[in-house]
Amino acid sequence: MTGDELLRRLDEGRVAVVDVRTREEYEGNAGYPCDPRQGHIPGAVHLDWEELFAGEGRPHDRETLLALLRDRGVDPELELVTYCHSGQRSAFAAVALRAAGFEAENYEGSWHEWSRRALD
Repeated sequence: MTGDELLRRLDEGRVAVVDVRTREEYEGNAGYPCDPRQGHIPGAVHLDWEELFAGEGRPHDRETLLALLRDRGVDPELELVTYCHSGQRSAFAAVALRAAGFEAENYEGSWHEWSRRALD
């Protein structure tokens, strides 16, 4: 998924965006110096990618992930779009969510790309 496609889907209300970075990255208190700014995509909810796994390489079952999503205010009926800094952690997150039966896609450009977008 591209940044423009994500923006269009956000405007249409068709997706729930899940930031799978650390809480500090999400809040803008940590990040990478290569990014022009820190923070998160407007409307994104935070869910650290490691919370999606029961153990190394083993995603939680659907019921556990459903509870995590609902706890964060995510509508699990929407397509879930995951992102991190560069698309690696979010790729693992999207796979975990798809394995549990959710419709999930990775925003490959992630924060590294989004942080370069002009602010409205």
